[in-house]
Amino acid sequence: MQSKLRFALDTMYEMFPNACCELDFKTNEQLAIAVILSAQTTDVSVNKVTPKLFQTFPSMQALADANLEKIEETIKTIGLYRNKAKHIKLFAQQLVQNHDGILPNIEQELTTLAGVGRKTANVIMGVAFHQPALAVDTHVFRVAHRLGLVTQKANVLQTELQLKRKIPKDEWIDAHHTMLFFGRYHCLARQPKCDACPLQANCTYYKHQKTTPSK
Repeated sequence: MQSKLRFALDTMYEMFPNACCELDFKTNEQLAIAVILSAQTTDVSVNKVTPKLFQTFPSMQALADANLEKIEETIKTIGLYRNKAKHIKLFAQQLVQNHDGILPNIEQELTTLAGVGRKTANVIMGVAFHQPALAVDTHVFRVAHRLGLVTQKANVLQTELQLKRKIPKDEWIDAHHTMLFFGRYHCLARQPKCDACPLQANCTYYKHQKTTPSK
């Protein structure tokens, strides 16, 4: 691995040694639904609605058979709740009809399910099945670009593939969680903690901010 990336990862590992999935769930199927609900919404917000959601609909069959308006009512405090209600109901229906209500552990099968894109599938593969996966969410994307770990014009897919080429496969899951924590709690989208950052020397964002004249 390139020394720049190795140093960045090791530093982030030291800063966030306990980085992990912060969504609350008891089953793989609940995890998948929580990840679907987390799109463009904080994990904290999702964790506020899922206890009641999973209590009201304790199985994939119950969710598949549920009244859509009742699902909407249960999750209405999170963003895009109407679309997400449709997604998780259809997700449950597909799971029941095509997989006997059991979440598949193959990425290609996961992405055929409603609400499950590549990022969501990667999270599920890593967290639920402990299979090498590196999901690129908004935090991982921001950190990778600010620290110059990928080419600056890389899109989400290119960012994922470039990181996977550079990071050992057995580190993919830990790297995802640690970069996510670094972005969520330190390298924030707005007002990142640059002055207290041990990665200043590696950070293209910090260097740009220092060399850009203030208006």
